[in-house]
Amino acid sequence: MVATKHWTFDVYFDEDVDHTHAEARLQAPAAGELHGKGAARRNPEDRSVPEIGDELAAARALFDLARRLLKAAEDDVERMTGHPAHLHT
Repeated sequence: MVATKHWTFDVYFDEDVDHTHAEARLQAPAAGELHGKGAARRNPEDRSVPEIGDELAAARALFDLARRLLKAAEDDVERMTGHPAHLHT
């Protein structure tokens, strides 16, 4: 049977003039709630373009979230098989 599923990702930002912090959150029935964090810092010699800091911090938070989701899947495989699992991207 083919099933359609929906997972919701949200990214929250906290920023000042030179720093952007992002937290990516995933709500998924199977995985529960997972969080990933990322940050960006503007080089003092660069002009301020907040969108770039948002993109970089969000990308880093999503990479962190992806790593945590992969670890959760690895733990699930180990629990189901009773053998060590080493999942790769």
